[in-house]
Amino acid sequence: MPKRKLGKTNEKLSIIGFGGIMLNDNPQEFANELVAKAFDLGVNYFDVAPKYGNAEDRLGPALKPFRKNSFLACKTRRRDAAGAQKDLENSLRKLQTDYFDLYQLHELTTDDEVQTVFGTNGALETLVKAKRDGKIKHIGFSAHSVKAALFALKNFNFDSILFPINFACWNAGNFGPQVFAEAEKQGIGILALKAMALTTFREKEDLIFKNCWYKPIDDEHIMKRALRYTLSKKITAAIPPGEYTLFLKALEFMQDFSPIEEEETQELLALAKNTRPVFMHD
Repeated sequence: MPKRKLGKTNEKLSIIGFGGIMLNDNPQEFANELVAKAFDLGVNYFDVAPKYGNAEDRLGPALKPFRKNSFLACKTRRRDAAGAQKDLENSLRKLQTDYFDLYQLHELTTDDEVQTVFGTNGALETLVKAKRDGKIKHIGFSAHSVKAALFALKNFNFDSILFPINFACWNAGNFGPQVFAEAEKQGIGILALKAMALTTFREKEDLIFKNCWYKPIDDEHIMKRALRYTLSKKITAAIPPGEYTLFLKALEFMQDFSPIEEEETQELLALAKNTRPVFMHD
């Protein structure tokens, strides 16, 4: 599994990350086997969050044998300092570790959220203190809004951003280019979500996978090209959808990674024109 440097840090991450949400509502045995298989195939980047049901409880014991050689990222959706502190301590306990390689403000979306996080007694205060205390090595954030992401990038020196970098969102939704450009300009690590996403579910449509709220690409030919499209940009790693079969497909695809070619990109752009993106920006 190829590895890439995370922004200005000295960390090197596997280009495919392990989305801990895959472990939610699955047995511990399943978690142990999947984590061991991932590690054996060269994955060293593991991502999880309190929002992902009991995924932290499952990932902690499963990752323990590999913790010293892994890059563990976690998040908090709490916007206040006290709430973020509680999340941090709970996550450290559940994941059976003394520190996180990366701790992120999770899913920044509205102006109010961003202002609260950056304000007095906001969650960012907790992250800065935790880094000073050695409980966090790097500070990042994830966002589901272009505006929120740009606001955050311009108001703090983050180490990384976790953001949707997807062929349809980028080309049909104008969602991603602005954030990517700013993050690249700052030289911070860019981690990609939704690379293998196709579209949103229509009203009354049932979820295909229990831990994936959007509709992933189902054509393997297109799925591989979409992942290569994302990984051909200057990003560090991509996290596949929250379904282990798709994660294993991503690992299989990346055994022979090569940058996407122009003809392949044009095929994706043609598909994007007829696709309703998971995210759009006005």
